[in-house]
Amino acid sequence: MDALNPDMPPAAIEPAPRPPRVWKFWGTALWGLLIFVAMFLGQLAVIVYLVMRQDGPLSMAGLTHVVASGLTISLSVVAGLPMVLLALWVAIRPTRIPFADYLGLRWTSWKNVIIGIVALAVLVEAWDMVSRLAGRDVTPGFMGDVLKSAQADGALWLLVIAFVVAAPVWEELFARGWLYRGWSQSFLGPYGAIVLSSIVWTVMHLQYDWFFLCEVLSIGLLFGYLRFRTGSVWLTILLHALNNLAATIQTWWLAG
Repeated sequence: MDALNPDMPPAAIEPAPRPPRVWKFWGTALWGLLIFVAMFLGQLAVIVYLVMRQDGPLSMAGLTHVVASGLTISLSVVAGLPMVLLALWVAIRPTRIPFADYLGLRWTSWKNVIIGIVALAVLVEAWDMVSRLAGRDVTPGFMGDVLKSAQADGALWLLVIAFVVAAPVWEELFARGWLYRGWSQSFLGPYGAIVLSSIVWTVMHLQYDWFFLCEVLSIGLLFGYLRFRTGSVWLTILLHALNNLAATIQTWWLAG
């Protein structure tokens, strides 16, 4: 009867640890907005720094030249990566789920890799065929302009790092990692999350015209489906990187 002995008070009961939880629809959307803002601020800091380095008085023409240059675009894309990683870490920490687990950073089988590469190649080739039949360029004019500017600035290597490494990593962590994870466990379900995250990802590419935006949306839907079927964001990062590498080589080749 030690519990009735005033000299022997009962031992304190430790509260049960809070179970892990995933952000649902609104939590994912609001945190997603903050993550996007963090990325934007990282890119904006690069632009402001490069603008301030310009000699002489600022002019609209000079400002436009700096913002649109291949060097600026490359550095800003690279700068977005650490900001997204930091914002994701802050958003995921309250869930008590490991960072890699929350974002689906797990490898998949080589069979799934091959299936993904073949599916992406077929999809992109189909869009190229439609583009040729419609008398359109198979690569966006934006990419050609950026590549030529980066070459002129001696920053072609940085452009490749930005487009083939930095952009695929942070875009996939955001769209197929963060957005898909939370929205797939909300009322949207997996297929609703695939569609909505693909739309958000497409809106992030408004530098393209409507035709290429449709292509981006279709690629996003493919990546989302592969994320759902394999549970692997590393797979979509790899496919995204291969797609951007192929597009960069194709643009460079066609630009002569």
